[in-house]
Amino acid sequence: MASLYNNKFYHRDLSWLRFNHRVLQEAADARNPLYERIKFLAIFSSNLDEFFRVRVSDIRQIKNIEKPLRKKLITKPNKVLKEIKAQVDIQQNEFGRIFNEEIIPQLASEGIHIIRHEDFSEEQQKIATEYYEESLKQITEISCNPCTETQSVFVKNERLYLAAQTAEDKFLMVEIPDTEPRFFVFPSENDKEFNITFIDDILKYNLQKEFSEERDSAFHSLKISRDAELYIEDEFSGNLMEKIKEALPKRDTGQATRVLIDPEMPEDFREILKKALDVNHTDVVLGGRYHNFKDFMQFPNPTQKKLSNEKLPPLPHPVLANCDSMFEAIDKKDQLLHYPYQSFKPVIKLMQEAANDPQVKTIKITIYRAADESDLNDAIALAAKNGKDVTVFIEVKARFDEHNNLKWGAIFRKNGARVIYSYPDIKVHSKILYMEREVGEKTKRYAYIATGNFNENTATLYTDFGLMTAHKKITKDLKKVFMVLERDMIVPKTKQLLVSPFTTRERFTALVEKEIALANSGKKGLIILKMNSLQDEGMIKELYKASNAGVEVRLLIRGMCSLVSGIEGQSENIYITSIVDRFLEHGRIYIFGNDGDEQVYIGSADWMTRNLTHRIEVVTPILDEDHQKTIRDIINLELNDNVKARIIDAEQKNEYVKNSENEVQSQLAIYDYFKSLTE
Repeated sequence: MASLYNNKFYHRDLSWLRFNHRVLQEAADARNPLYERIKFLAIFSSNLDEFFRVRVSDIRQIKNIEKPLRKKLITKPNKVLKEIKAQVDIQQNEFGRIFNEEIIPQLASEGIHIIRHEDFSEEQQKIATEYYEESLKQITEISCNPCTETQSVFVKNERLYLAAQTAEDKFLMVEIPDTEPRFFVFPSENDKEFNITFIDDILKYNLQKEFSEERDSAFHSLKISRDAELYIEDEFSGNLMEKIKEALPKRDTGQATRVLIDPEMPEDFREILKKALDVNHTDVVLGGRYHNFKDFMQFPNPTQKKLSNEKLPPLPHPVLANCDSMFEAIDKKDQLLHYPYQSFKPVIKLMQEAANDPQVKTIKITIYRAADESDLNDAIALAAKNGKDVTVFIEVKARFDEHNNLKWGAIFRKNGARVIYSYPDIKVHSKILYMEREVGEKTKRYAYIATGNFNENTATLYTDFGLMTAHKKITKDLKKVFMVLERDMIVPKTKQLLVSPFTTRERFTALVEKEIALANSGKKGLIILKMNSLQDEGMIKELYKASNAGVEVRLLIRGMCSLVSGIEGQSENIYITSIVDRFLEHGRIYIFGNDGDEQVYIGSADWMTRNLTHRIEVVTPILDEDHQKTIRDIINLELNDNVKARIIDAEQKNEYVKNSENEVQSQLAIYDYFKSLTE
């Protein structure tokens, strides 16, 4: 990238911060129920934690690369870090304003009061003391440290601390226990008024009493985010799985990428802590009185009031929910599922049926993020135990899910499955399942290709598509993909599927070029893309070419977007919106006009360089006309969203799409769409 700001490419990390700003907008949106707004504050906080642990750490590592190579990757990492810090400070201030000026007063109006230890009543002081003495004291770690420049203090990654200078020459570090709930609900005298406090305040109240004789000094909150990357050197030698196991503990001791501190902490004590923690000014972010707002996902509601959204339970699939045999249903027709509007149970049902069907001989699946407890994974293990030829490819480099993936790998292997772990230098991000079933003297192939993980939990939170098919060419192609994963084939020559890193970029480029050719010949060119992220410069340039040729380009990008829209002579025919609502928009859909005979694809690949060049991704065409119509209907609802959609313009200001006479909140409309299919 030539510079931090230019008219061609918006910096990816700054664009990600604009995405998190959209999450913050949901916390500020008074149309959302109160507890949904609180939830979005928690999501914003959790997102920001990961951003500092991953992206900021990446930028800092770039500073260690030799200058000639560094220039090819990014310019002036210090400048990027400075801009990130400036944007984060603005967002943190807005976060504090929303919480203190909107959320707390609205909670109070509902009879829910968040009280600080300074405001404890005599009865609450007594209860806080009893809770501390009986439950907290024995599990609270306190360390006493000298105020010197020569001795450093270690603070654990993402853990909450309280710090206080109790004398001229020493200070205390108190680790807040994470085995107790973050929030404490005081007994209520009636069913209308409730008092809730942070466990932090219960500790502060008792610690300040305990150490008041030494120095009249308050305790202030502190949290450090550390580098979350697993820098596994020489990946091409030795057992990669063992290296990942060995490297995981380093995540908790990595370089500090952000130090969140209470802004009320005295500046002289702040300087003492910076030296003791071995961090500098650029590492320090002034947060609020409390940190780890992601804990607000479990904020208690002691009232009987409904302060959250009405639940939208997953709907039964009109065909698969009650079919006698999943295989017979797929034989009759391709089956398309859309989570979380529809239930994930048919995927589990398919695996359970396969595990117990003597005609099923072969099962192959990729696991990227496994649920902790999983009926699907239990069925995979059962299939192996029942003597099926089961191969499971597990991507143990799926960030923050390494432990869980390794756990399930051991279970699969114990039951007799062949388990293949991550390959060096490439991630397997595809969400694919392949089965072979003997029918008479023939072997029938079945495939499931999805945009989201084999994970029952995220299937209730993320919007994703899954295709079940017995299409001969698609299943034959998918068999080749697994041959690559099993190292029986180097390059899969596929006819229907787009497979990264082999053909996805080339095929997508050809599809874009075809729309350009149509536009140049006077016909209508149309490209509609829905993705999590758009960053790859090569594909962005293709979209610019399409815009200049007069192709209508309509994009739905949930997260980061490096394409700069609305620039004359570059992107005036490109319009981008982003939807942030109750479900996380996760599905990838690619639609090309094709002179009126639209070509529709779904898959796991965003248009990011990593997805096109450095990962195994699978994208499938949707060949069934009914399913093409379903996807188009859903996309149309999303394109017309004027409640939760924001415009991604050249400056990424995140202005809401203006309401028209007919409001369209696409996620609610899509739920009603699928509900109508079950009635």
